[in-house]
Amino acid sequence: MKNLPQGVRLGNEHLIQLTQSAGDKLSELLAHEPEDTVLRVRISGGGCNGLSYKLDFVQDYRRGDILVKSAGSQVVVDCKSALYQTGTTLEYSQALVGGGFRFANPNAKSSCSCGESFNV
Repeated sequence: MKNLPQGVRLGNEHLIQLTQSAGDKLSELLAHEPEDTVLRVRISGGGCNGLSYKLDFVQDYRRGDILVKSAGSQVVVDCKSALYQTGTTLEYSQALVGGGFRFANPNAKSSCSCGESFNV
């Protein structure tokens, strides 16, 4: 992405950081998506612990979005979700049991066993 769309700001890895394995997997997945597609990481209500992570591939940006470049990939976070995930690390594991993308969120007081839901 050459220029940021109006209303979108550039963030840094203090908001969200991808491990190298997460960045590599994300790059692999994005290779099958249209150009200028990025991963949107957001927090929504729900899940067994109150809040849950949502991952979507998007090409559109919204006013107030924060674009973060990490591990060779780009991730976009809306400003509301940023309040709950500052300092989060997105990891990726190829393990057969418990593999996939996992969040390490220092703001979470507790999380469910699957790691997809948390509360603050």
